[in-house]
Amino acid sequence: MKIPDVLCTIDAYCYINPSEDPKKVEQAITNILVDVDVKITNESLRVTSTSLESLQKIYEAINSHHSKNAYRRQLNQNISDESSWFYLNKQAAFANSVALCSESEESPLGPIKIVLNSKNIQAVIEWLISNRE
Repeated sequence: MKIPDVLCTIDAYCYINPSEDPKKVEQAITNILVDVDVKITNESLRVTSTSLESLQKIYEAINSHHSKNAYRRQLNQNISDESSWFYLNKQAAFANSVALCSESEESPLGPIKIVLNSKNIQAVIEWLISNRE
C-alpha cells in the first residue's frame, strides 16, 4: 500500500443507541480504522486521525472485494470543496468487516460516517480506490 504524500484528516462518527454498549461501538470503529483518537459521549462516538494509514483496512477491503466503483461513486457524489464522505455498516464493522452503505438506513443500528478532509481530496479518493502497488 503506497500512501501518497497528501495531508488528510479522517473523521468517523456514529450514534450510540441506548441499547448499545459504547465499548462495542468503539470496537466496531477500531476494527476498521487503525491508530485513531477516540472520543465517546453519552450519545455518540467520534474518532480522528491525520494519517491515511488509518484507512488501511478500508483500502484493503475496497481492493480485495472489487468494490472500487461503488466507493468511487459514493465519494464523488458526496464531494464538497475539500472533503468527501461515505457510510459503513456498524454491525459489519463490529464483525471486523467493511461494508459500504449507500444510505444511512442500510445500517439498522445507524451507520459509521467516514469523512475525509484534504486540500487535495481527489488524490485521496484516487489512492483509496486504486490498485495495490
